[in-house]
Amino acid sequence: MADPEAEKVPEAEAPAESKGKKGKHRKEKPWDHDGIDHWTVQPFSKDDNPNGLLEESSFAVLFPKYREKYLREVWSAVTRALKEHGIRCELNLVEGSMTVKTTRKTYDPYAIMKARDLIKLLARSVPAPQAVKIMEDNMQCDVIKIGGLIRNKEKFVKRRQRLIGPNGSTLKAIELLTECYVLVQGNTVSAMGPYKGLKTLRRIVEDCIKNIHPIYHIKTLMIKRELAKDPALANENWDRFLPNFKKKNVKRKKPLQAQKEAAKQLQAGPDAGPGTKAKKKEYTPFPPAQPLSKIDKQIESGEYFLSEEQKRARAAAAQEAKQAKRVEERAKQRQAAFIAPKETGVPVNKKEKLSEERSEDLKSIAEGLKKKVKEGAAKRKALTEANTKEGLATFLSPEAASAGLADEKSKKKKLRS
Repeated sequence: MADPEAEKVPEAEAPAESKGKKGKHRKEKPWDHDGIDHWTVQPFSKDDNPNGLLEESSFAVLFPKYREKYLREVWSAVTRALKEHGIRCELNLVEGSMTVKTTRKTYDPYAIMKARDLIKLLARSVPAPQAVKIMEDNMQCDVIKIGGLIRNKEKFVKRRQRLIGPNGSTLKAIELLTECYVLVQGNTVSAMGPYKGLKTLRRIVEDCIKNIHPIYHIKTLMIKRELAKDPALANENWDRFLPNFKKKNVKRKKPLQAQKEAAKQLQAGPDAGPGTKAKKKEYTPFPPAQPLSKIDKQIESGEYFLSEEQKRARAAAAQEAKQAKRVEERAKQRQAAFIAPKETGVPVNKKEKLSEERSEDLKSIAEGLKKKVKEGAAKRKALTEANTKEGLATFLSPEAASAGLADEKSKKKKLRS
């Protein structure tokens, strides 16, 4: 009696043979299954490589002049951090470069790549305490170049500022959602974090420079973060929950169209309004005359038939004429300093009129003063005469003086008034 298990084996192998060459080299991988997280980085210790490295590897990175002072201050801390991994570093202030090298104590082959990223971040203005974290196993870096994505400098500056946001709020939101450190510096964006976060961050930065606002990506990331908390939706498609932003095309006047309209306006004339059409040119079956070439112009002027010596003499004469003209202009400029400026004042005729008016005014004032002086003298004389009469009257008869005192006072008042 045949074994039933033996009979089942050829039945199972039969469909594999019928597949042909397509699945020939496909084999099962028992070590690779759905439960494995391919993003995790396995730790590397000294026990994995006790003998160290055979060859020395080194990397050098240039840094800008304004970073020199800061790098000198923090270089001791950088040296201590790299010494733990068996990496030697040098700071060359003459060349303006940083160099990292492996030593006999280096056990991790990838440590030199991490050290290269460290000096690259330091050159890109990342603070040293933050840059040193790159030596950790779960930390990676990415320097995103944004300078060449757009030509217009003004648009580039506006969109780069859009990435930062008001008081750095947009940048902070991106850092929290992607779990990455982000620094926008000049024409690059330096980032540090896990692989997944760096991948998302690169897409956000590039889209921002291509005129897609980061807020759309931030909204999507926030929704994904909430959906990831629900285990029931772990194996489902999230597209129905994510927002679908439609691009709104605002109709604008194209620059080429504007140029054409301006050209039409010029043809129509300066007096014509903006809506007037340009006058149509008369149709001619003949093409326009070909412009004269350089040789044609030389033939017309006669220069073409001159010898080399004659051409040189002609050029020298033209140069001398130009020089003489310049000398003459400079001499005029020098002489202009010695020419007396024109008097900017009242004309001669007006001056004479003013002097006559002033003399007449002075005469009238003098006459008025003379009259006042004469009147004053007459009043003083009358008063003195009255006083003398009073004195004599009182001396001769005191009774008559008292009787006539009232009359005299009234007279004095009249005189004074």
